[in-house]
Amino acid sequence: MKQRKLGARGPVVSAIGLGCMGMSHGYGPAAPVGEMIELIRRAHAMGVTFFDTAECYGPYANETLVGEAVKPFRGEVVLATKCGITFENGAQKLDARPEVIRRSIEGSLTRLQTDHVDLYYLHRVDPKVPVEEVALVMKDLIDEGKILGWGLSEAGPKTIARAQAVCPLAAVQSEYSMMWREPEERIFPILEREGIGFVPFSPLGKGFLTGKITPDVKFGAEDFRVNVPRFDRENLEANMRLVEFVAALASAKGKTPAQIALAWVIAQKDWIVPIPGTRRLERLEENLGAAEVEFAPDEMAELNARLAAIPVKGYRYKGEFAKRVAE
Repeated sequence: MKQRKLGARGPVVSAIGLGCMGMSHGYGPAAPVGEMIELIRRAHAMGVTFFDTAECYGPYANETLVGEAVKPFRGEVVLATKCGITFENGAQKLDARPEVIRRSIEGSLTRLQTDHVDLYYLHRVDPKVPVEEVALVMKDLIDEGKILGWGLSEAGPKTIARAQAVCPLAAVQSEYSMMWREPEERIFPILEREGIGFVPFSPLGKGFLTGKITPDVKFGAEDFRVNVPRFDRENLEANMRLVEFVAALASAKGKTPAQIALAWVIAQKDWIVPIPGTRRLERLEENLGAAEVEFAPDEMAELNARLAAIPVKGYRYKGEFAKRVAE
């Protein structure tokens, strides 16, 4: 597996990481723990050194799963987890108070069976807590050796700049794919200028860019995509034009649509490390194969021009979740 450095202050990791959320949370009932431990260990055997989780995935179950899975080779991998989303009467609540972050890191260290977290994100910006206060507690955690670096998830340029001024960020995480390119204009300039790495989640468009989702798909009640406007039937039908384009490109290069979509993300900047998730070994092997796909400069220029001409219908969040994207 190829390696790359996650920004100026981030760690060196595999060019493709593994997002572990879907093993326990978000895409229907949790998968069998034993099978997921084996999948994570197979990923490591295939060269993956970057694993992403969060305390709210499950909640808490995903960190426990990841901690057990990587225990035999903890020193060989980079663990990323997140704080700032708590639960009240079963509902998610943003809470980034310093005392909550301190309590959260202790829980994460226990569940991950480790004495430090390599990359610790604020999962969502809490409008009630100045990001400068978050940066100060993260600085303290770095000084104490409990985390090696910190990051923000779904933060905008203003928030990134304010945080960066107090305690430099290792990485920022946000959705990014052929289907959602807003980060290119919104946050890439500040990330590049400040040497901050970028970790795209949903680099396969929440499964859409794999070509496996059809306009008549029906998601289960526990699959969060039932509440994503992009997957409303009318929008799905309109967005099939993008799927068809990716499929045609994949066929021409002798690759799969998922490999083309992931390779495109990797090719945009050398400080980008996507974290596609899966529960299946064959999909893991397919995704990791994207690290070997390359585009010539003229090929990429034409690809991007054609992508720009394909509109994507439907936002990626709605309701309360849409408000959690900071400025």
